Amino acid sequence: MTSLSTRGNRAALSLALLASLTIGFASVQPASAAKINTAFTGQSMWIWNMPHTEAGNVARIIARAKTAKLTAVYIKSADGGGSWQQFTKPLVTALHAAGLRVCGWQFVYGSSPTAEATAGASAKAAGADCLIIDAETTYEGRYKAAAIYMKALRKQVGKSFSIGFTSFPYVDYHPSLPYSIFLGSGGAEVNMPQVYWRDIGDSVTTAMVHTWRQNRIYGRPIHPIGQTYQTPSAAELTTFRGLAAGYRAPGLSWWEWSTTSTKLWAALGAKLGPVVVPPDPGWPLLKRGAKGDPVVRAQELLASAGAAGLKATGIFDTATVTAVKAFQTTHKLLADGQLGATTWALLGKVTVAQARNRAVANAAAARAASAAQSVPQSSTLPDRRNELGRSH
Repeated sequence: MTSLSTRGNRAALSLALLASLTIGFASVQPASAAKINTAFTGQSMWIWNMPHTEAGNVARIIARAKTAKLTAVYIKSADGGGSWQQFTKPLVTALHAAGLRVCGWQFVYGSSPTAEATAGASAKAAGADCLIIDAETTYEGRYKAAAIYMKALRKQVGKSFSIGFTSFPYVDYHPSLPYSIFLGSGGAEVNMPQVYWRDIGDSVTTAMVHTWRQNRIYGRPIHPIGQTYQTPSAAELTTFRGLAAGYRAPGLSWWEWSTTSTKLWAALGAKLGPVVVPPDPGWPLLKRGAKGDPVVRAQELLASAGAAGLKATGIFDTATVTAVKAFQTTHKLLADGQLGATTWALLGKVTVAQARNRAVANAAAARAASAAQSVPQSSTLPDRRNELGRSH
């Protein structure tokens, strides 16, 4: 998203966080996807500026939403440490009365995480069903700020309040962005990557495959965001909807209301044909020398699974190779020291099994928390590329 100026407690690894890491494409989405807040299910639309959205006419917004079969709207409620006056309780009440779920969304910078948490929490006070955190370029390298923000936000909104997280779709392009904190325990329950294929320069299918392969390691239900700006075709929107359904996304959404043409509104409301299950998107391959937040995620999982003393450095070093080989040997896999599809999947199954025993789960959580105590060395790595090509 574009701005307008514009840990949490990681000591517990939840079942919901890890349930997607099971063998087979049928489990590309977590079992918990069916239990998430209904604001994240179905088809939703983002609103940046209310005065530029149907001229601020709430009745027209409702009518358009009904025609397009929207289930929720995501309205900007805060930017950095400032809440937006457009996100009000009367607005939320009116949209709720029309059967629409309403979430606030906040663009965050990381420079004042405590103030940002307070501004984000204001959406709940206005009656929002959830808050969506939009953290992009300005949050790269800011692991400590992300931890402070999530902890402060959870303290204010509570453990059960629904939170989504949106950012760049190609995780491997952004090695220093703290996905592992925003999507970690106490963080967002839904991962909402911005799959803007025309901005990226890839086809819809290529963009979705890349996004799913890189994001599935975080174990949150993936709710992709498609684009209606840059004049995509109706066929592209239909392809996006079909792939999201085939990948078992709990829902999808579109950026952004004011850029959506009449033709594209019609495409959003059109009935979708039979769902075709696409090929498995695969898993990222990590091996010695790999760097970035996916390695942080892997190291925390390995620590949870029994690699005591392993630190989440974000560098796939000798200690990480040793931990992977030990895990593979224990579970009768080829001990090549690399994290491929089979090892990623089994890491998830082991952690899910741990969660069934409180004492075992607590010990696993303690190991993971110990691994994540310091800022990863990989936090200083630069972007590989800004695939969305916009200023953030």
